[in-house]
Amino acid sequence: MIRPVKLLLWSASQPYGLAVAVRNLFYDLGIFRSHSFGVPVICVGNITAGGTGKTPHVIYLAEKLSALTRVVVLSRGYLRKSRGFRQVTPVSTTADAGDEPLLLAQCLPEAGVFVDRDRVNGIKEIIRTDPLAGVVILDDGFQHRAVKAGMNILLTDWNRLMTRDRLLPLGMLREQKRAMKRADIIIVTKAPQQISRPEMEEVRKELTAAGAGEPIFFTTLTYGRLRHLFSNTVREITPGTSLLLVTGIANPEPMANYLESIAGRVSHVSFPDHHSFTETDLQRITAAFDSMIGNDKLIVTTSKDGVRLKEIANIASHVREALCVLPVSVQFIENEKEFLIKLHSYAGKYHQDC
Repeated sequence: MIRPVKLLLWSASQPYGLAVAVRNLFYDLGIFRSHSFGVPVICVGNITAGGTGKTPHVIYLAEKLSALTRVVVLSRGYLRKSRGFRQVTPVSTTADAGDEPLLLAQCLPEAGVFVDRDRVNGIKEIIRTDPLAGVVILDDGFQHRAVKAGMNILLTDWNRLMTRDRLLPLGMLREQKRAMKRADIIIVTKAPQQISRPEMEEVRKELTAAGAGEPIFFTTLTYGRLRHLFSNTVREITPGTSLLLVTGIANPEPMANYLESIAGRVSHVSFPDHHSFTETDLQRITAAFDSMIGNDKLIVTTSKDGVRLKEIANIASHVREALCVLPVSVQFIENEKEFLIKLHSYAGKYHQDC
């Protein structure tokens, strides 16, 4: 028997899906205009709402391309309080830039980072103000079809493949699964590090059967050394360390699982994605930390949450001393060189010894 709530959500997803389909059709027919530019544009996005690992993949792409050309990242700047086109620097605030662009600016000192909700205007302004820009990486722009990207990289989470999801609000899909046909490259993210080749082939078959083209790559998350949020000094985790994980991201499960594998005890205080931390939230975090037994204890958060927590002024000294960030990066499970050849060839800078 179909539950009433599920039936209601399914009913709501139908007009939503129809509206998205009509919009895409208008772009396909040229009724709505897609803009091309004289600079290579690489779009990194998904058709699933949140949690596929866009930010670490954007950082990976920018780092791989920065040795070859001037890289510029353009983001919407989700939840920022500023408007229009603006550059993001490592000393910007989340109010001006949004948390993800600020993190990108701090992680990519050699790249330019800009925000603009109007991506077409944003790229025009980048070309005008940054004439040395050799490639633009469009962060979370797969649905922004007013920009005709030369390379579309579509991400899907291993733990929540887009082929197994439903349209909003019944599921988490922003558009129909057939949209994956627009992708030039598909990356299955957050795959287990010990994934087998037969497991990858099964997922490839599933994606291909749903309309995905080749190539399909697989990446996994790797975690760096724990660092103090304010001093950036390395902190050690031992099997006896008690950890309080504080997250405001879409899918904290991979990080929680990793910490549980290396630490003695892990507690978790979870907030919604892009959560703006308040004094009340800080009190909740402090109370959870104070309730932990023992002296060997730390607070661990994500890099994205860290840029927001760092802006809170009234953090108790013992909490401030315990606050640490666990950096995350992506690693290709196989065929990384094939991916880089495609990436660098499109950017026009590939050479054999890259």
